[in-house]
Amino acid sequence: MFDIPRWMEMWIVVGLGVMVVLFLMGMMARLYRKAGPHEALIVYGFRGPRIVTARGTVIIPMVENYHELSLELMSFDVAPQQDLYTKQGVAVTVEAVAQIKVKSDHESIMTAAEQFLTKPDNEREGLIRLVMEGHLRGIIGQLTVEEIVKQPEMVSDRMRSTCADDMNKMGLEVISFTIKEVRDKNEYITNMGRPDVARIKRDADVAAAEADRDTAIRRALAQRESAVAKAQADQERVLAETLSLAKQAESQRDLEVKRAQFLEVTKRQQAQADKAYDIQTNIMQQQVIAEQVKVQQIEKEQQVKVQEAEINRREKELIATVLKGAEIERQRIETLAAAEKQRLIAEAEGHASSIRAQGEAEAEIIFKKGEAEAKAMNVKAEAFQEYNQAAVIDRLFASMPEVVKALASPLANVDKITIVSTGNGDASGMNKITGDIAKMAAQVPALFETLSGMPLSELLGKVRQIGDKAPKPPIGNGK
Repeated sequence: MFDIPRWMEMWIVVGLGVMVVLFLMGMMARLYRKAGPHEALIVYGFRGPRIVTARGTVIIPMVENYHELSLELMSFDVAPQQDLYTKQGVAVTVEAVAQIKVKSDHESIMTAAEQFLTKPDNEREGLIRLVMEGHLRGIIGQLTVEEIVKQPEMVSDRMRSTCADDMNKMGLEVISFTIKEVRDKNEYITNMGRPDVARIKRDADVAAAEADRDTAIRRALAQRESAVAKAQADQERVLAETLSLAKQAESQRDLEVKRAQFLEVTKRQQAQADKAYDIQTNIMQQQVIAEQVKVQQIEKEQQVKVQEAEINRREKELIATVLKGAEIERQRIETLAAAEKQRLIAEAEGHASSIRAQGEAEAEIIFKKGEAEAKAMNVKAEAFQEYNQAAVIDRLFASMPEVVKALASPLANVDKITIVSTGNGDASGMNKITGDIAKMAAQVPALFETLSGMPLSELLGKVRQIGDKAPKPPIGNGK
């Protein structure tokens, strides 16, 4: 073995001593616990419970233990889910923020440790929130909506004072209670501010009106001063203009006199020219009127010719229809009479002489009768041919009852007539119907005048002339 130097032994001993010291310090560091300003250490064990705040302490293993209790500020929302009813019975919803912490004295810390030390943060905040919401409900029920909305500080103070006892029992204190929002479903709060808004608006309008009034007064004063100055300037300007207009009027007067003289001469010449033009125009107008009269005379002559042609046409038509018909009828009667005579003669020859004589007599009578009718028709035809206008009159007057009957025939088909009289005049009701029939009958002469082509008075004159004529001598027997 070799010997260790003494200096080396000394360093070894020093090193071992340092190591022991470091080991002891490490052990002490592991057993020493410090509490910050935001927390408190709750130590419990064989020495009993104690509270360590803002300092350190040694925790002896296996015989002592500790828990940390936060002394920091807790902030959470207080917003009841159910509606809160005010003193007026108005349902409101209130949202607030509460700031709560554990009180700093050892008794409060111990009380808070007893109730919340082993509970998590959310459970602890839930218990505190229930207490706060209950007190908030009670306070809201004692206040009106106006007090809650307009005096939130008063609500906060009452909330802190009301919750103080319950918070003390839990070792807590309310640092602040702030209302964030108050609302209702019936728009009570919205309508509550309208009177104030109206009042403020009214005051603003009054102030604006007063300002406008003052402005208007100042503007009027300025305008008056400006008007005075302008009036003085206008007086001076009018005076100058008057002098200038006087001179202009004199010049204008001279000009008007000369112009009037010139216009007089011009109008005299124009009047002479216009008079000559009017005379020439009248002459031409007279010529035009004369030509128009000639044209009208020619038109009337042509109309007379047309009417004469129409009368001739009607006469020929009457001859063709009436006279030819009469001639044919005469021939037919004569033929029938001759045939009847031959038939009777033939029958008479087959009988006895007495019967023959009787047959000849009857045949002679029938023949005479037929001959007389034929002669009458011939006379009538000759009369129509000679007096064609009279024939027309005879036919017209003969058909007059038939025309009137045809006009009144529609009334024969009427079962029932309901008369409604309005009382507006005499021509109403039944008088109206009879009056209308009379008017239709009165139109018949006009119809005859249209058909005959001559006035009815002239037609009646023709009738009188025919009556005045002597009857023609009878025609012989023709045997």
